[in-house]
Amino acid sequence: QLQASGGGSVQAGDSLRLSCAASGRSFSSYAMGWFRRTPGKEREFVAAISWTGGRTYYADSVNDRFTISRDGAGNTVYLQMDSLKPEDTAVYYCAVARGSTGTSRLEYYQYWGQGTLVTVSS
Repeated sequence: QLQASGGGSVQAGDSLRLSCAASGRSFSSYAMGWFRRTPGKEREFVAAISWTGGRTYYADSVNDRFTISRDGAGNTVYLQMDSLKPEDTAVYYCAVARGSTGTSRLEYYQYWGQGTLVTVSS
């Protein structure tokens, strides 16, 4: 089970930190990622991190503003979101990949959290 938290309502330029904690089993050997969805759109890739945390991947739209990381045990993944923009408003989902490397491909992820809402106002 994946439990995402940390969403909320902020102003443009503010920061938020999302967390996603895994329970019930260990996902330390798997890559993890964050996706987001806005009404009327498909779920889109935001960021991913390899199983060691040594490699990270970002969507162009969030590169240099968002930072993905995971804790030492590997079962919690974070998304630090800085310089938030109104277009970042979405429901954010964490996910566990099928393998150890990160990817932007949605079909590569096997487990999904329930989502946490981020609202950025101008």
